[in-house]
Amino acid sequence: MHSDIVDLRSFYASPLGRLAERSITMALSSIWAPVPNERLVGLGYALPWLERFGSDAERVFAFMPATQGAVIWPSSGPASTALVFDEEMPLMDSSIDRMLLVHSLEHAENPRETLNEIWRVLSPAGRVVIVVPNRRGVWARFEHTPFGTGRPYSRGQLGELLREANFTPAAWSDALFFPPSRRRFMMRLHGLLESGGRRLWPIFSGVIAVEAQKRLYQGIPAAQRASRRVFVPVLSPQGAPSLGMRFDPDSAPDEARPGQARSGIPTFSRSKDVVW
Repeated sequence: MHSDIVDLRSFYASPLGRLAERSITMALSSIWAPVPNERLVGLGYALPWLERFGSDAERVFAFMPATQGAVIWPSSGPASTALVFDEEMPLMDSSIDRMLLVHSLEHAENPRETLNEIWRVLSPAGRVVIVVPNRRGVWARFEHTPFGTGRPYSRGQLGELLREANFTPAAWSDALFFPPSRRRFMMRLHGLLESGGRRLWPIFSGVIAVEAQKRLYQGIPAAQRASRRVFVPVLSPQGAPSLGMRFDPDSAPDEARPGQARSGIPTFSRSKDVVW
């Protein structure tokens, strides 16, 4: 189950969402090392924290997965939002200093491929900051918040996944120790419950936050994928090939270029992926 951009925006506009944003901000502040003039990219729905932590950055972009949807950000000035596929981001190698993932990794189709792509675009001293639901926490068990969807993680699972993708976890933090209740009297007690939870039940936090550094001394096996997912607009021009078609080179004439039959119309066969 994926979080929709409309649901995410509505949640963080609600009283419970504003309290959750404040709690996560405190957790990120404890592990967010300042980097002057950094190039910062948020993946998923990281807008509330990009506005806070990106004020001193040279450039800030908000990348939103195609399965989630996107909104225009910021509201004033040139747009810095892009709709992307998290395994093929439109960035050059070693071009970003830090990436912030919120509502992203738990929804990734292949988390390791997503982290490998993040490793590619990060600079040699680059860092990735990830916020994911805690599988032991209460927030992962209720679907009226975005943290109740996707794949929750434990610290051990997240750390192992990062090391497999050649990242070294450097700092950990936790947030959301108060229950995800919409009742007003419970939300009034969020400060007391949050501070008490950090001391009394830290393993039952709602989310886990980690900062990891890019690791360079370990080799990366070179492998090329046979196919890539291709996203097309919902409204395709009339006469365009439908989604789920691929080129069949055996059905084209010998003198025709690949993907171009003698009459000028490509020849396709049914498939789930587009073969390059």
